Amino acid sequence: MKLKVIRGIRTNNFADERVMEKITGMWKTASSELSNHKDNIYGLYHEYESDYKGDYILCVAIEDDNEFSVVIPEDTKYEVFNVNTDDEQGIFKTWNKIWKREEEGQLKRSYAHDFEKYYPDGSIEIYIAVNEK
Repeated sequence: MKLKVIRGIRTNNFADERVMEKITGMWKTASSELSNHKDNIYGLYHEYESDYKGDYILCVAIEDDNEFSVVIPEDTKYEVFNVNTDDEQGIFKTWNKIWKREEEGQLKRSYAHDFEKYYPDGSIEIYIAVNEK
């Protein structure tokens, strides 16, 4: 998959006191640029420093075969998590579930390219790159 990055930030979920401000600002700026975009939108997580407690880059991206910034290898294996979009904390709760499964040894993450996939119908899935499926 070839993704064109619209906006991006480097942050840390646990050590950056401005993490939510940065993420919200990035999405707000990107949303105004994507107001006419009718296809899937991605929240792409990559360039991890270590695990989910370390620094990483988060980008807003779209699929674009002609003008792309990031290529996700086709052979990447993912575990997919559906987000409850009826809950305004659905994304946050899904990430907490992912982190808990990892802590319990039930999820073997590769820390390559993870992404949130926002569909035009409003549904959201989180794709976590795994070493084994």
